[in-house]
Amino acid sequence: MALLILLITPLSSIIFYLLSKKRFLYEIIAAVSAGVEFVTGMFMVSQVVVSGHYAVGPYFSLNAFGALLLAICIFIGLITTFHSIGYLRAEQQKGMLGLKRIQVYYVLKSLFMLSMFGALTTTNPIVMWISIESTTLSSVFLVALFNRNTDIEAAWKYLIINSVGLLLCLLGTLLFLGQASGNGFATWNDLMAKAAHFNPIVSKVAFVFVLIGFGTKMGLVPMHTWKPDAYNKAPLPIVALLSGALLNVAFFALLRFKLIVDAAIGPAFSQILFISFGIISIALPAFIIFTQLNYKRMLAYSSIEHAGIMLLGFGFGGIGIYGSILHILYHSFAKSLLFLVSSNIAVRYSSSKVKDVTGMIKILPYSSVLLIIGFLTITGIPPFGIFFSELYIFIAGFHYSIVLTSVTIVLLLLVFIGLFKQYTAMLFGEPPAGMHKEKYNFWTIIPLVFLAVVLVITSIYLPEPLQVLLKESNKLFAGTL
Repeated sequence: MALLILLITPLSSIIFYLLSKKRFLYEIIAAVSAGVEFVTGMFMVSQVVVSGHYAVGPYFSLNAFGALLLAICIFIGLITTFHSIGYLRAEQQKGMLGLKRIQVYYVLKSLFMLSMFGALTTTNPIVMWISIESTTLSSVFLVALFNRNTDIEAAWKYLIINSVGLLLCLLGTLLFLGQASGNGFATWNDLMAKAAHFNPIVSKVAFVFVLIGFGTKMGLVPMHTWKPDAYNKAPLPIVALLSGALLNVAFFALLRFKLIVDAAIGPAFSQILFISFGIISIALPAFIIFTQLNYKRMLAYSSIEHAGIMLLGFGFGGIGIYGSILHILYHSFAKSLLFLVSSNIAVRYSSSKVKDVTGMIKILPYSSVLLIIGFLTITGIPPFGIFFSELYIFIAGFHYSIVLTSVTIVLLLLVFIGLFKQYTAMLFGEPPAGMHKEKYNFWTIIPLVFLAVVLVITSIYLPEPLQVLLKESNKLFAGTL
């Protein structure tokens, strides 16, 4: 029943959006919908915490890792929904969006959330692929929401690159399914049960296709080229969802197939691929962030870098797997916070260039404090959570390769220097002439404060249900390396 409500709620909200013609009605529908999704989703998560599993028939199920990602997804969805109210009001006031575009925004956001819910709860690989492909189809129009030439160009780039990647992913999925049953109705459990009998060469080729496909969705190097443009042009609450929720969903799908290929041919093959893609996905952004002049694109490259860190944790194995799962949690919170703060900056300064944003501490004092919290977290400064997740990954890394791990640490130091340089330039100095301190805005500040509080609390103390999900998630993968 709970799953049905979770899936029907965004569908129902879409119908109500289409029937409504007033902005305040869109806002009420969005808030109610996000609240229902949050309560329903958390009920499902609580069932997993208690019993270790939540299932509705043979084709819908939620394990500990899926429950953890669902909790992150609905929480970030809730925060972005409330922030969107203030954000869209400001953009409408500036003449950037009309009422019709605001309606489109809310409709597509609901479809986007529905697609992620489907991907996290299905037990069928084909349905998962369809769900993740539908996140592309819904979010591509959000990338082009402002309808400028550069927005449309970024949207086409996003659509073409992701669609090609996911087509390769579909081919890999079909290669796995063909070895299991020859039809599209096999579940993950069916694949696991027959994995030991899979052809090793076919399984390797299939996994490479899957890695390219879902790796494109994650923005791994070299499939990352859509990400800086899309993140720069899309409405920033949507970008917070792309980085804080969808990245996790794509990684979830990839890890599902990793379990299959490890059972078929052993973990060494996927381990080498994860470490290779992880290192280059950290290295390239590290140098670009150091010289980046656009704060939105800078955060896009930071998301690529952190996707690489997640891959490294699973590649190194051991305690690195737990570190990677923990990293997913903290990265989702911190990066969503930074993108939502960036939306406040973009609305106030009407620019995404670092050089145009000065004196933030005077103009946007609340956002400045939140920016500092996000920066300290995302760069792994103790006692914030990413320090501990990266520490676990590095411990596993030193067991695997001292040289490789040392290089990774140097690259992350370069990222810290780059972000520190750009953010200090934005925070301090004299504000632009004629610009005064912005009036307090409930919708664009309070949701971010709540997110920051959750981030700080979970960095210091992990509640018992969250510990259960993290430990059980780790158990799903710990035996594979």
